[in-house]
Amino acid sequence: MFAAAITVLASLRLIQVQGLTASADLTRAATLTFLVAVAATVNVRIRIRATTHGVSWTDAASVIGLAVAPVPWVVIATGLGVAITRMIGRLPPIKLAFGVAKEMTLAAVGGMVLVASGWTWPWSGPILRSLPALVLAYLTVVVLDELLMFPVLAFATRTPILNRFRQQLDLRLASVVARFSVILSTLLILRINPTFLVLVPPLVLSLHLAYSSRVRSRAERDAWQRLARTTDALNVVDLDEVLTTAVTQATELFSADEVDIELREESRLVRGAGGDITYRGPAGEASMIKGSVLATRLEGHDHSADVGVLRLRFAGPVELSEREQYTLRTFASALCTAVRNAQAYAELARIAEEHAYAATHDALTGLSNRRHLLDEGTEQLTARHADGVTALVLIDLNHFKEVNDTLGHGAGDRVLMQVADRLRAAARPGDLVARLGGDEFAVLLRGLPAPAVAAHRAEALLAALHEPLDLDGMRISVEASGGIAAAPASGGMPELLRRADVAMYQAKRAGQRISTYAPTRDTADLGRLTLGGELSRAVADHEFTVNFQPIVDLGSGEVIGAEALARWHHPTHGMIDPLRFIEAVERSGLLPAFAEAILDQALIAAGSWRAAGFDLPVSVNVSPRSLLDARFPGAVLARLRAHDLPPDRLVLELTETLTLSQLDVVDQVLSRLRDSGVRLALDDFGTGYSSLSLLSRIPVHELKIDRSFVTAMESAAEAAAVIRSTLDLGRSLDLTVVAEGVESEPQRRALWELGCAAGQGHLFARPLPAGALLAALQRGAGGRPGSFVAPLHDAGAVIRLPGRRSAGRGRGASSTSVAGQTADEPSRH
Repeated sequence: MFAAAITVLASLRLIQVQGLTASADLTRAATLTFLVAVAATVNVRIRIRATTHGVSWTDAASVIGLAVAPVPWVVIATGLGVAITRMIGRLPPIKLAFGVAKEMTLAAVGGMVLVASGWTWPWSGPILRSLPALVLAYLTVVVLDELLMFPVLAFATRTPILNRFRQQLDLRLASVVARFSVILSTLLILRINPTFLVLVPPLVLSLHLAYSSRVRSRAERDAWQRLARTTDALNVVDLDEVLTTAVTQATELFSADEVDIELREESRLVRGAGGDITYRGPAGEASMIKGSVLATRLEGHDHSADVGVLRLRFAGPVELSEREQYTLRTFASALCTAVRNAQAYAELARIAEEHAYAATHDALTGLSNRRHLLDEGTEQLTARHADGVTALVLIDLNHFKEVNDTLGHGAGDRVLMQVADRLRAAARPGDLVARLGGDEFAVLLRGLPAPAVAAHRAEALLAALHEPLDLDGMRISVEASGGIAAAPASGGMPELLRRADVAMYQAKRAGQRISTYAPTRDTADLGRLTLGGELSRAVADHEFTVNFQPIVDLGSGEVIGAEALARWHHPTHGMIDPLRFIEAVERSGLLPAFAEAILDQALIAAGSWRAAGFDLPVSVNVSPRSLLDARFPGAVLARLRAHDLPPDRLVLELTETLTLSQLDVVDQVLSRLRDSGVRLALDDFGTGYSSLSLLSRIPVHELKIDRSFVTAMESAAEAAAVIRSTLDLGRSLDLTVVAEGVESEPQRRALWELGCAAGQGHLFARPLPAGALLAALQRGAGGRPGSFVAPLHDAGAVIRLPGRRSAGRGRGASSTSVAGQTADEPSRH
């Protein structure tokens, strides 16, 4: 290259000293052609994707030629020189043609600028006067070269023109200044002393090497910085993110048209181009793409692992430099490590997830286990204020041991799996089904509109087990007992589980399918046990008293009866709720004395009201244990005679239990009471066991709708449906229906419009002593004695139909507990 430069300078000297002979013209043209060809080989090449971009000295040679020779010669010589260089370099025809055309255009434009600036040939005159024209011609050539080249590069590399223009801008400007300095130096030497042209080649060589070194240094520095950023970005644990980052970063790092990463174990391929992911999926389904491919195995530095292959795709043949090859190996090794780390993390996450699942789920059935139930329940109870009522149904399979003993534990496991499937299918969205162990299951009911809805949901769950199971061709019937408990005010999930367990065993002892938790039957209450030791003294000292809650005609607002509610005036603890002592009374042997004391107070109150002109029946809740005593009817009738009250002034309220529906002695006791004129009412209708079967056996006069349905009727369709069906049933059987827990005028009106004749609740009055109730009756509402609220309608606007059977109609009906209160009694105080 240095010798060629010496030859070119000598040729320039010949062009200057020779005349315009034909041989001189030929020599000058050949010299210009040779000058351009040599200058075109002195360049710095930069690879951009499959395209190689070179910064050469062709523009400097062209401008020097334009300064000393006519423009046509220079244009032709430039084209020939560039064509010779490109053909020697074996460039594709399209690139050869583009290069020749571009350089000839630049030479022609530069010549036209010189001509327009008054340049003459042969060149003469002061150098300083010629300098502006020379500068203008060279800058025109440089700017036009940029305008022609960078749109083509941007299009080929699919990058914005502005971004491509900004790259290496400072180095390009420095190169422009260096080349112009060489142009000016060469022309000065030609004018002053051509002998000193020998100094120009070392200058050109020095500037070329310096520029090349700066370009390579910056390219290597940028490459290592990008490699460092890329390997740092690969330090993530998500495999998809690792592959996406690797594909998009490798496209920029290696200036590739497209990048593939294929993982061998997973037969997975990710492909990207221009920073975007173009394919992600099975390797076998990826389409084939034409082009040059450089493939590198993804293996560690010690070649200990081969997780896949990295492919760089280019539109044309590409040969990586030594630095790029080392960068590729380093990148592939870092990617291999990142993939292995991500795969290891994914495996650890999978194992951890399996362990977490196993820790919270039953291995046999796949249901949640006790731990998961307690955790979920605790979280639910924390947020229950915004989620409705939470309840738990505990289900235990009856006689499951017989299946294991007869058919083996394998058959027992299959039974448990089928039971789990049925419970899972019967549960509603949001419910949590769990297996607590053995043959015990639980269902956490969330977001209930009212506690009473839990009983209907529990019925649906147990109904799912009604159909026989198919076990290897055998049809096996499975019976189960269930316990229901609503979320307690304190104690959290463990207490809720304990209460459901208590209810479930209560169901088993009573032979019921389902039992709802009742605090009165929970023997785990230590305070209740302590009070149980004081019952004998309390009965003897007459500490048990009775308050009365009026029963009101919903339409007219008149009082038509009263329910008596027992209270214990403890000398130390004050007023004690009956739920804390009723079961203790039943177990203590003091039930007859307690019942007689409560009944006496209720009948005395009814007698005092009757004497004052208010002939109101009084209602008393009866303990199931009292119904097992054949002497109970005689005791009741004796107390009625003692207080000179007709039997139809007493209403005995019965609670739904299996005991009531199945024992003959109960039928005999109730038949004798009814035959004697005492009225019977079925309390808390719809919440107990086998309501309809009870009605077919027990000759009741009234049905009382549980307050939980009344509370939920405005927000829960299920509760409203229960009320409507109860009212329809009452009309069909000619029974009076009384709604408990009426606490608002909208509830009163809605019940009355549905056809409910009577109700009781805080809307009308809280439980009052007998004297206070009598005073309220005498005072009346709005000057109407005997009424507690204003009527819903004008007098005469509604035709009143009989609300009770003909026997014993007075102005109303009233109720107290011979054996205490029912489970929902606190709603009435």
